[in-house]
Amino acid sequence: MTSPQPKPFNLGRTLARIIAWLVAVVVVLVAVLVVFILTFDWNHAKPYVNEKVTEAIGRPFAIEGDLKVGWQRPPGETGWRAWVPWPRFSATQIAIANPDWTKSPHFATLDAIDFEVAVLPLLAHDIVIPAINLVNPSIDVERLVDGRNNWTFKLPASSGPSTWRLDLHDITFSSGNIAVSDQQTKTDVKIAVSLLGQGIPIGKVMEEQEAASREGSAQVIGRAGANRLTQQVNKQASEAAAASAASATSEASAAAASGTTAVTSAPATGSQTLAASGASGPIAGSGAAPAQPLTQEPFYAIGWTIKGTYGKTALAGSGKLGGVLALQDAKRPFPIQADMRAGDLHIALVGTLTDPTHLAAVDLRLWLQGQSLAHLYNLTGVTLPETPPYATEGHFVGNFRRGASVFRYENFTGRVGGSDLNGTVVYQQRTPRPLLSGELVSNLLQFSDLAPIIGADSTASKAKRGDTVAQPADRVIPVEPFRTDRWSAIDADVKFTGRRIIKQGSLPVQDLYAHVMLTNGVLVLDPLQFGVAGGTLGTRVSLDGSGAPLKARGTLEARHLKLKQLFPNFKTMQSALGEINGDASLTATGNSPAALASTSNGEVKLLVTQGTISRLLMEAAGLNVANVVYEKLFGTRDVNINCAAADFVATNGVLDPRVFALDTDDAVINIDGPIDLRDESMNMKVHPHTKGFRIFTLRSPLYVRGTFKNPHVGVDATALALRGGAMIGLGLINPFAALIPLIAPSNNKPLPCDALFAQMREHPVAPPPGQKMRALPKPDLASAGAGASAAAATDKGNKGEGGVKASPATRDAPSPASTATPTQGQQPLYKGS
Repeated sequence: MTSPQPKPFNLGRTLARIIAWLVAVVVVLVAVLVVFILTFDWNHAKPYVNEKVTEAIGRPFAIEGDLKVGWQRPPGETGWRAWVPWPRFSATQIAIANPDWTKSPHFATLDAIDFEVAVLPLLAHDIVIPAINLVNPSIDVERLVDGRNNWTFKLPASSGPSTWRLDLHDITFSSGNIAVSDQQTKTDVKIAVSLLGQGIPIGKVMEEQEAASREGSAQVIGRAGANRLTQQVNKQASEAAAASAASATSEASAAAASGTTAVTSAPATGSQTLAASGASGPIAGSGAAPAQPLTQEPFYAIGWTIKGTYGKTALAGSGKLGGVLALQDAKRPFPIQADMRAGDLHIALVGTLTDPTHLAAVDLRLWLQGQSLAHLYNLTGVTLPETPPYATEGHFVGNFRRGASVFRYENFTGRVGGSDLNGTVVYQQRTPRPLLSGELVSNLLQFSDLAPIIGADSTASKAKRGDTVAQPADRVIPVEPFRTDRWSAIDADVKFTGRRIIKQGSLPVQDLYAHVMLTNGVLVLDPLQFGVAGGTLGTRVSLDGSGAPLKARGTLEARHLKLKQLFPNFKTMQSALGEINGDASLTATGNSPAALASTSNGEVKLLVTQGTISRLLMEAAGLNVANVVYEKLFGTRDVNINCAAADFVATNGVLDPRVFALDTDDAVINIDGPIDLRDESMNMKVHPHTKGFRIFTLRSPLYVRGTFKNPHVGVDATALALRGGAMIGLGLINPFAALIPLIAPSNNKPLPCDALFAQMREHPVAPPPGQKMRALPKPDLASAGAGASAAAATDKGNKGEGGVKASPATRDAPSPASTATPTQGQQPLYKGS
């Protein structure tokens, strides 16, 4: 029997069988894997996942609910890619722990999270997640006084850059909560966040916020004030639009003249878009980094509310933000909106952030309202004076730089009490203190609106702005202390102009200019200058609040104050043609206006020149009853003021007159006695002396006593009784002899005006703050007059019949129109030729 022949080896058949078996194995393996994935309980993997995440973030992490992995066809894919399923991961009850020193046990919690991962990009080490859905996220943020915080994670040291890249397209959630507890800033707030459902354009939000803010202004400054504020804003917007149009026309004309084609401006960007979409007034032209042109208007996607405390101030508000992923685009302005209240402060803003993750720049429309600008300190750290209720709106821009950020509140307009306020202020972050600078203008300034700055406003006004220091009922000088503890928090260089002052009653104040400088706790006003009665009243004041007690130095210049305008409601003064000029130099210590007044030391000098005054007033002051009746019946006649002067020495709050006298053609009046600023009391006597022979006169010394609040003016009863008793006694002897006490002999010796002028040549002086003024003897006017007569003789030809010519220094003093320029040093009140 023949054995069978072996079959020849067929390589192709063998390979086919091998491939078939391999395919079968792969199919079975895939089937097993699919069955495993579909049926595997991924909760068994939670310990491994929790451990790895904990190691990665350096903080305990736990998935306390279910962990699942599902598969689904990728959305939006076509062709063969649509057949590659994506895994969908989901987990519930996720928690990240806090350090053991925090109040809350968890830094973050989630009710659930789910997301998909694209499979094919994993081959290129790209983790592409189209969207992450968060369910009820909650975050706790805490910081202690020592600086420890719970948002800094101790991540493991990296051996090098990762080869994996995360690409997250979207984050969605319906609502979330954030709790913030910061012991350094004494902040304790809760923030609730939710999706708006549909995007809201920034223009619509601007219109709504503008209407709401102006309604809020009416609640703070009154409906009339809010209407005037709206008029100011509209006027400013019209002027800006007209200026812009004029500039565009000028550029077009220049381009046409040069034969070139004018290029129109690019579409509005950033805040310019805000103006185009409903902002009131121009917002363009900021100093912030320019935003990229927008293809569409920014939309708000997230709403938020906040409630809690900041410092010791109640805080509440709401607002809107752009979408979360918009934060990733540094070139696209990120829209923000807020409407918040902190105590009596109401702040609202609408605008954009540039590169918000790095805070590159901010460009906003900003509204501020409150009971006093001083209350901004609690929220911003910016030191401002006490004011009446205010409301402002304007353009706020800024650039963020580490340690050197700059913010500008540009071309804002507002109402402070009954006054308007306009201008630009700049806040510069620097070392060791930030700087606030700017120029402010009030076109119509209510003089009463300046009273809160020194605590001189009414009790009702103080209660409204939260001042708890009550002004004593019997005191005039304010006792409210200066807040010197705030002066060292910031430096300032601000210029303020009140173009027209609306005064109360007959107060003869026309305008105001002040240059305020604050450096390292030292407040300087150089100058603080008023236009008063056709002249100027300028002061230079330095208040050193860097230590306790406050040390004050100040000088005063009064130039060309017209007597007629000083007393506009007194008919007897309307024929007065003279002027008042004065100088003062004072120092003091104390932390309130009253304390400074009660410790003041220095000199005060006043001089009246080229004057006339009503005879009726003089006769009434001298109690010449017969002549008063005569003038009442037959009219008035003016008399010349030969001279009038006052030279006071202040010693620890007590003003003593070295010279206080008035010389006219009809009478010489001398005044003596102290004015005590410590208790605001007066004890002065007025001694009239008749010139010429008078019959039937009852001239007697007058007194001025009492306090500034309740002065008492009367006749020295003792002197008057002596004259009356003498008249009665002589009348018993001889009826005609009774007239002798009523006869005033001539006092032809005039007051030595030349001596007074010589005395006024000397500048007032003051000792250093806290030191007592040295005692100065009263001048010997008789001897001084002889020495000064020669110097004054040259002036006599220029004086006219009765007046005294003002010195060249007095004539050259700045007029009210030049209040924007500080005067250059003091000049003597009187200087001989």
